Amino acid sequence: MNRELLEKPFEPAQIKQRKGRNGLLDYIEGHSVVHRLNQALEGAWSFEITQHEVHEDEVWVLGKLTAEGITKMQFGVSQVTREKDSREIISLGDDLKAAATDSLKKCATFLGVGLHLYADKPLNGRGAATRANGAPPRTPDGPARPGAATPDAPGPGSPGTNGHVVQLSAGGRATQRQLDAIVKIAMAKNLRPVEIDAVSMRKFNRKPAALTVKEASDLIQELSNLTRAAAN
Repeated sequence: MNRELLEKPFEPAQIKQRKGRNGLLDYIEGHSVVHRLNQALEGAWSFEITQHEVHEDEVWVLGKLTAEGITKMQFGVSQVTREKDSREIISLGDDLKAAATDSLKKCATFLGVGLHLYADKPLNGRGAATRANGAPPRTPDGPARPGAATPDAPGPGSPGTNGHVVQLSAGGRATQRQLDAIVKIAMAKNLRPVEIDAVSMRKFNRKPAALTVKEASDLIQELSNLTRAAAN
């Protein structure tokens, strides 16, 4: 596993932008993440969807990325796209593919892919001038499909931080074991990804993957104390 290549900052041309409620948001496209994984792991990696659900307004998946005996799991989400006038569903298949791509990108961040976009100081100098004049920082979540949720809104347990810079304490970033525990608790409680993020955002103003070890421990405790949601 080539950690240096996995964590290498993407070139400015590879970092796309779109509008969010709090300003411009940076993100990396799915094919760029796949290419980086192929380069750093020489194609020796796999990704599978272990669980998915379709709701009235959104679809979510739980993806698993495996490479060299290491496994990372994260949720991915996409809103159900509908015709503007008739409100008929356009393509659940496309919505699920968008959620799967979202999940893959979030799993890849645990290996360091695109992680530089979460730093409070851009590693490649990108965006420094914008942040200096008071504009909100950006998050690297993927592009929204028409009508899809943006990273500003509570999303599926992603490293996106609602436009806020991630400040880590001396305790360091949440461990994979803690993140796995959050996923397992959510499944046991019948909680959707957006509900997990809503709790995390309310308590820490950050989504689970951006929490510190102490914050993740507190989130696990709070989720454990929640009443089991009724299955949809």
